[in-house]
Parts: sequence; C-alpha cells; structure tokens
Amino acid sequence: MTLADAIRTEAHSLGFSAARFAALPEVWAASERLKVFVEAGFHGDMRWMEETLERRQHPQNMWHGAQSALVLGYNYGPDSDPLELLDKTGAANISVYARGDDYHDLIKKKLKQLAGWIVNETGCELKVFVDTAPLMEKPLAALAGIGWQGKHTNVVSREFGSWLFLGVILLDRVIADDAPERDHCGSCQACLDICPTQAFVGPYRLDARKCLSYLTIEYRGPWPETYRRAMGNRIYGCDDCLAACPWNKFAQATHETKLQARQGFDNLKLTDLAGLDDASFRTLFSKSPIKRIGRESFLRNVNYAMGNHFRKTGSAEVETALRQGMTDENPVVRGAAIWALKQGLSVASFSAIRSEVSVCEHDDRVLAEWEGRYD
Repeated sequence: MTLADAIRTEAHSLGFSAARFAALPEVWAASERLKVFVEAGFHGDMRWMEETLERRQHPQNMWHGAQSALVLGYNYGPDSDPLELLDKTGAANISVYARGDDYHDLIKKKLKQLAGWIVNETGCELKVFVDTAPLMEKPLAALAGIGWQGKHTNVVSREFGSWLFLGVILLDRVIADDAPERDHCGSCQACLDICPTQAFVGPYRLDARKCLSYLTIEYRGPWPETYRRAMGNRIYGCDDCLAACPWNKFAQATHETKLQARQGFDNLKLTDLAGLDDASFRTLFSKSPIKRIGRESFLRNVNYAMGNHFRKTGSAEVETALRQGMTDENPVVRGAAIWALKQGLSVASFSAIRSEVSVCEHDDRVLAEWEGRYD
C-alpha cells in the first residue's frame, strides 16, 4: 500500500467519503475568477472577501510552505428531496446542511485526527482548514478530482451529487497528485433555471447579493421587497440549485447521525419560531450553524416568510404572531413584521394599525416599512 492509499484508508475510517491529492499549481485560474467576482461587487456586504483577497487568491499566500493539498469530502446527503418543503403551508424551510449539528465542529475534529496520523507517519508539516479561513476549497476540490464546480459554482460529485462538505489539509510536500475532474455539466442549466431570485448572471457566475443563502445568513439589514416575496418559506439558506442537479440521482443519504436532520426540523412551524426569545433561540439551535446568525436576523427571515404565508392564507394565527413581532425590541424584526402584516390585510385594516402604532416609532428603517419604502 502506498502512503497516499494509507492516508485515504485512514480518512475513510474517520467517515470521509472522498480523499484526493493535488499538487499546487504556480498559476491558478481560480485566482482571476475570484478577483472578477469581488471587483464586480458580487460579494455584497461580505467585506472579509475584499480584506482577504490577496491571501485567498492562492494557497501559498496563506502558507508559503504549502506544496500540495489533501482535499476531503464528507457526505451530508439528505434522506428526502429538499424541494418537498418548499412553500409547505406554515412550515419553515431550512437548508439541508443546517438541519443537524454544525459541520464545522464535526469535520474540524476529524481533520485534526487525520492530520495527527499523517504527522505521526511522515513527520511532515501541515495545516488544517474547514471553511473558516481564506482558502478556496472548491477549486482545490476540482483540482484534486473530488468533483467539479458546476454552473451553480458549487462542487458536484459523480458519486455524491451536490452534497459534500469539504475539508483541506495543506502539506509541505507532494505525497500524490491525483487527476482533476472534468466538467460534466454539458448543456444542462437546471440549477440556473430554478433559482428563485435569478441570482446567476450566467453559468458559473453568481451574484451573491441576490442569493437567498447570502440574504438569510450573511446580510443583516432589511431586504429589497422582491427577494422577500421570492424567498417563499426558505428561512435559512436555499438548496434549490443544489437539489435540481441531475447528478443527485447518484447521491446517498448521510450515515453521520450528527448531520442528519434533528427530530422535528422537517416540520418546524413559522408561527412557533416567531415567538422565540433569545434564550429559547439559543436552546433550540444549540450546536447548530443557525445560532451564529443571531435571533434578530433569524426572526427577520421568519417574518418575511410568514408574510408570504399570510398573503396566501390570511391566517389568524399568523396575524397574531406578526402583531407581536411589531413590538420586538429589534428594529429590523419590527420592520419585517410590519411588511409581513401588510401582505394579508386590506388597505383599510393596515392603515388603521399604522395610525395607531406608527406614531410611537422613531427608527428610520421601521418608518420606511410603514411607508412602503423598500430598497
């Protein structure tokens, strides 16, 4: 058994679904693509992408001693079609990757275990990464042959479809150099066509400012109205472009219990989530990636989704929840509740509430919601 094969065997024993090597190229096309993305402003308010652009452009900018990368894939495939929850009456739709425990914690622990084994066997120097440092994991995954970056810009695997978490171990030597994976998208553009906000400016080009994953997770303020309506019931992330990929016919449900959907997470009610205070929010989403965005952004998302539900059903339960939301201490949450309430009320009913309540409001963002001024 070669050293590379021994490392792969150890990686598989830790639960990784794929483990492949790539020598680092001197010139990397991904560097120019990233620069174009940032210069176009497609990164939105993710200022850290500007601040770390130079370091992010090549792995050796992160660590000068890096010579190769061991790229690892961890399957998190769902056990049902993620699109089944779309617009299910009153239900909250959470991205597949966030229905279980935070993958960062799980995978980083396993990467460190694997790294320790490699150091013990080889004495090499290495560094471990899992989506928390300025390193472009997806181009590295394509270079190593884990998969290819599809037209939706995410990694697609012939064995696991769209459902792979990525981890990287940079090494100070070349242990092996696996062949890159070629692009198998062909003429298909299912991922582009299904996007609810038309966030793709073309194949392989995403404007994150329009993407529901960016809006629900990274963005902190009130949204433009068009995206509020387009979100449906997607309150954390969006899986549409991933789920639409035909290569998912080869996908497998994950066997990792920590990544499987928590009990009840496929049937969370928007109205129940709307009543979460800070303590109950932290308890419900303990060890979940959702906790990182905070209660305020989360309830903003929930209120927008309730507005879409209220527009269709006129539900009294939703109206009650939204009226309570109008008194929230956070102005972004209050503003979202006001917009949502407007979606299911007559002009006269909404005007009556506005006359009674808005006189006590002094936040410009909330006043803009009362007046119907959306960016």
